[in-house]
Amino acid sequence: MRNYKRLSALGASFACLLLLNAAGAAAGTAPFADWKVRKELRDFAAIFNGRDLVGWKGLVGNPESRAKMSPEQLAQAQAKADKDMRAHWKPAQGVLSFDGKGHSLCTAKDYGNFELLVDWKIESGGDSGIYLRGSPQVQIWDPADHPEGSGGLYNNKKGPSKPLKCADKPVGEWNTFRIKMIGDHVTVHLNDVLVVDNVVLENYWDRTKPIYPTGQIELQSHGSNLYFRNIFVREISPDAGWRPLFNGRDLTGWRQVGGQRGSWQAEEGVLYCSGGGGGWLGTTEQFSDFELDLEFRLPPNGNSGVFLRTPLEGNPAYVGMEIQVLDDYGKEYENLQPWQYTGSIYDVEAASPAVAKKDETWRNRPIKKAGEWQKMNILCEDRRVRVTLNGTIVVDANLDDYPDKVKKHPGIKRTEGYIGLQNHGSRLDYRNIRIRELKKAGPAGK
Repeated sequence: MRNYKRLSALGASFACLLLLNAAGAAAGTAPFADWKVRKELRDFAAIFNGRDLVGWKGLVGNPESRAKMSPEQLAQAQAKADKDMRAHWKPAQGVLSFDGKGHSLCTAKDYGNFELLVDWKIESGGDSGIYLRGSPQVQIWDPADHPEGSGGLYNNKKGPSKPLKCADKPVGEWNTFRIKMIGDHVTVHLNDVLVVDNVVLENYWDRTKPIYPTGQIELQSHGSNLYFRNIFVREISPDAGWRPLFNGRDLTGWRQVGGQRGSWQAEEGVLYCSGGGGGWLGTTEQFSDFELDLEFRLPPNGNSGVFLRTPLEGNPAYVGMEIQVLDDYGKEYENLQPWQYTGSIYDVEAASPAVAKKDETWRNRPIKKAGEWQKMNILCEDRRVRVTLNGTIVVDANLDDYPDKVKKHPGIKRTEGYIGLQNHGSRLDYRNIRIRELKKAGPAGK
């Protein structure tokens, strides 16, 4: 592991080196003369040059409100925000200072997956934060007022919002954040102490959606004098940590469990079931905590499901879990229970809105018509199961909230097992199936 204490300790020399090497940086050469410092930061780019606000902009609204603006409206609002930025954010001698009277400062560039290094300092009673992809936030505040300390994902409602421990230095001293964001998961080290361990950052602006795939980094204004320096970013591939479960050519990595041989086939990037034959298709590997991406397509009245953490014996919908995949508009399915529609944890938790099909609000669900490709993302992390259908979160459940279901569904107590695709007698198409493991499964499922 890199020694990030060195980064904080070298703060003053970083600022100095930034100024001394500005010409070299402009020419495309490394920004630091000291070879040891260059080696430490060789994968990072400085996004604050220590002397001006190039690469930064003022804050306009939020991701949702900005998306509703016309280009002309956004340009006009941005010009006003930039003027406010220049009045209250001042760079000098490698330090970016804020007088507490204006608004937040934002990167001009949007980031997806990244690692951020930043030194920060507050005064007594200070309050701030780092917005990630335009969303709040990695918290900064005075530990005298908030003994839990800085670094937590303050606006989380379902997941952890507080840091694991208080690692702040006394007010008036420099602190160092190392923030890593992969997908919607965030890890935070404060002064080399782990304070947030791979936690989902929830979407404060629209809690029906996962966090945005890209967005600006923001230094939050909260009415306090603030100081930042040594701000570096390392961009990470959007595919980092992901691997395909289906190679697009054949059934390598899969096996048929029960049923008629040959009912599952692969052709031109599509994994499909011809219908009939029974059984199901399972992975040859077991998985514990993971994020699963896939696309599916159903015929009219089509029916399938995605099995999670299931063993090979028994009905996977009960000895494991099933995320329902269904042609919700099919005439055969007019009178189902809410938990039988697409995205539901079958017979456990209904997809939102959790209503019968005849209810008018059912039409607000993000399901598409039969014959269209649809996207599903499933997060299975410890006791949490979150299902996102075509960009909208339809289930975000804590499995411990269903003690009355355990007798019928013992699978909700499992911590690992196989992933499977259900054959329910109709043609089924799946493609672009990939997984990002958050915790490896053991040699035997539990």
